[in-house]
Amino acid sequence: MMMTRPVALLLVIALASCDQIGPYRREGVWRPGGVNDANLRAMVVVPSDLVLAAPSMPADGGLAAAAAARLRHDRVRPLLDSGLARVVPVTGGSAAPPGAAQPPGEGE
Repeated sequence: MMMTRPVALLLVIALASCDQIGPYRREGVWRPGGVNDANLRAMVVVPSDLVLAAPSMPADGGLAAAAAARLRHDRVRPLLDSGLARVVPVTGGSAAPPGAAQPPGEGE
């Protein structure tokens, strides 16, 4: 009985100081008070989108399904040449080795 009181008192004192050990309760430590909400408000162009979201554009499931079907049946359409950059198809995930035959129109 005599030994129990000092141990209990020591335990109460130790637990009371746990409040100062917590990473968000110590003095001089950053406190995340509403920071996430403030960052979100700063990034949103139209603040009313936070209340009621607006779709970015109408989705066309038929267009996406047709593209997936062409891919599955190996009938992928070639990319359009805009003249801004040369479009070079890469097959097998790697570029042609040095010294390989050049496509027509190159090296002329």
